[in-house]
Amino acid sequence: MRNLEQVYINGKFVTPQGTDRQELVNPSTREVFGTVTLGNEEDAKLAIAAAKAAFTSFTKTSVQERAAMLQRLNDAILDRTDELAEANILEYGAPRMAAAGRVKLAAANLMDSKEALEQFEFVHYIGKAKVVSEPVGVIAIITPWNASYSQITAKLGAAIAAGCTVVIKPSELSGLQTQLLTECFHAADIPAGVINVVNGLGATVGAELTRNRDVAMVNFTGSTRVGKEIRRSTVDSMKRVTLELGGKSPNIVLDDADFAKAIPAAVRSCYMNNGQACVAGTRLFVPEHRLDEVKLLARETVLSMKVGLPSEADTMLGPIVTEKQYNQVQHYIRAGLQEGAELVIGGEGHPEGLEQGNFVKPTVFANVTEAMAIAKEEIFGPVLSILTYRTEEEAVEMANNTDYGLGAYISTSNLKKANDLASRIQAGVILINGAGFEMKAPFGGFKHSGIGREYGIHGLQDCLETKTITGFDLPM
Repeated sequence: MRNLEQVYINGKFVTPQGTDRQELVNPSTREVFGTVTLGNEEDAKLAIAAAKAAFTSFTKTSVQERAAMLQRLNDAILDRTDELAEANILEYGAPRMAAAGRVKLAAANLMDSKEALEQFEFVHYIGKAKVVSEPVGVIAIITPWNASYSQITAKLGAAIAAGCTVVIKPSELSGLQTQLLTECFHAADIPAGVINVVNGLGATVGAELTRNRDVAMVNFTGSTRVGKEIRRSTVDSMKRVTLELGGKSPNIVLDDADFAKAIPAAVRSCYMNNGQACVAGTRLFVPEHRLDEVKLLARETVLSMKVGLPSEADTMLGPIVTEKQYNQVQHYIRAGLQEGAELVIGGEGHPEGLEQGNFVKPTVFANVTEAMAIAKEEIFGPVLSILTYRTEEEAVEMANNTDYGLGAYISTSNLKKANDLASRIQAGVILINGAGFEMKAPFGGFKHSGIGREYGIHGLQDCLETKTITGFDLPM
């Protein structure tokens, strides 16, 4: 049993004032492998005070000093790649083939922030004015369980590049991953108080971070429901907020696409991260007259993907993170069946031989309509909904018929048409013909998928205030 009993405040691992404990559960077996002690409001206040005190001197550090800190953080994470990957497999259920890559992504985020920092002009001139970018202040970082390492480092890297101090509230379900990552932070010799980490619930630690007047900004990734609560609770103190929220991303495959490539890619885009990705392409739009072909290709793709223990080298889909989330996915699969969608493959229950853990049958529905819950609501599991269109105009209209606007995918042999469609789809990130994500480019959503942008220069800018000075060169 791993019993994690400390939080990280002012450069030290300390015993929190909170006494509640959260069990850490292996999603592959539903067995408890450890516990983490949760901080409370008082711990959050102590962490905020440490960050506020450290901000005074940290804001005066040079670009070179902060760049060196980001380099040390990167190096400290890479030094423990194997341990961090094993924790991701055990605690989250990440397939082994993906776990090490996620650790490397977490480290790479810091290097991308370093590059942005070294390129950024903190002072420039417009007409007779000097325009200065200054750190916003103490930043509260609140992260989810589905990408703990990379979410934390993307936000932390931008904050340090800007000269801000932070209090991090990771998901309480990621206690082991948090502990190891925090040990990396400590090993990187960052000035005391710059990075503070407090495990705790949203209702206690999270609430204090969002209402405390010494916090200048909240950077949150999670559900749209919680994001709205955070925005409401920050109004009185007028905090800056960056919110990366839910998604129901469309994937439009045009008639001229190579379906043998596009449909398997569409299935994989839906099932990324065990289906637990806000940017997953969960709504697949295909020409009506090619539906039978699409169903066959989708079924063949799912059958080729191994669902199994994440520790096994060839596993492509691991378990859902918690039993609660497993039950939520089952609820949506039942809803799809009850509302009349055609089950192509998958369905309710566990895959054969994986009954003990939170394993879901990777599921594909066809003949889905826009009115169905599986087409409208974020499921956060490996469930793909196939909808059909008759015209490209109809496809775009259906793609935009959602409260969300985080990601979108397009497949076509006509790049002019692809770029035209991209200009008409209401989403923050659009990937054409299987292109990957550019982690130095801005990431964020339209509509209910969020406010603000993260990564690279745009993530740095979100952590800065702009000051205009005139008369700076005017003698008396």
